[in-house]
Amino acid sequence: MSMYQNGDVDPAVKALEARQDEIMRKLYELKAAVEGLAKTVTTPDADLDVTVSSSLSSQSSSCAILKATKNLDALLGKDLGALRDIVINANPAQPPLTLLVLHSLLCQHYRVLTTVHVHSSVSNVPPQLLSCLGPKHADSYARHMFQLGFTLIWKNVPKLEMKFSVRNMCPIEGEANIARFLFKLLAPYPSDPALATLVDSWVDTAFYQLADGSTKERAAVLRALNSALGRAPWLSGPEFSLADIACYCCLLQTGSSSSTAANVQRWIKSCENLGHFGPARLLLK
Repeated sequence: MSMYQNGDVDPAVKALEARQDEIMRKLYELKAAVEGLAKTVTTPDADLDVTVSSSLSSQSSSCAILKATKNLDALLGKDLGALRDIVINANPAQPPLTLLVLHSLLCQHYRVLTTVHVHSSVSNVPPQLLSCLGPKHADSYARHMFQLGFTLIWKNVPKLEMKFSVRNMCPIEGEANIARFLFKLLAPYPSDPALATLVDSWVDTAFYQLADGSTKERAAVLRALNSALGRAPWLSGPEFSLADIACYCCLLQTGSSSSTAANVQRWIKSCENLGHFGPARLLLK
């Protein structure tokens, strides 16, 4: 044994242990990079032409209005050695405003590796769409530094779709469903079934009636919004929720936010004061 009589470890052994620890650390980083690459390769949308931007977003102060943020392991299960990748295919003709807002909120809670790609099925993408998730970060090659991957692919798809785990999960389609998935990474849905149903109802109303409905349907939604906001500051009651994000973004996208009733106008100002909707507003300028 290479031990001194007083119990001290031989310096040569210490050096060997330190070297072994360094090798193991590098192997872990390599494993994370390889598994992250494997996720991209096994995704059917891996035929990407242009990598536009990649960014690291992490802020020390999380959004105070969203409560009880959970650990990613508790939400998604442990995935040791590999970055959790959220891959979203979006049509540039229909930019998903809610996803830009939720991405901004995710960046306040987690270290997010953000990447924007252009698929070969799309010929021209406006510059504001290429930079909608932020600038490139110098450490984007070091995947082990991040908790979550957020990849946006501008592609000619009929409907927004998200792929999270290629092996264990089928794609999620539709902006409403994807928004629900992402919001649950930020805050839990209300434990009260009636309140959870209210949030879901407003989310569906936003996308299927306010955004895609007829003029008559939109007018009915605006009246319902004004009535609900006359009773509470937010659509689901005293707390800001996904219902507010969905309705605000759909209202913004339809261009009818300036001609709404007093309660809705007050709510719009409250939403804008939070600062979460900057990415969506910039995209429409």
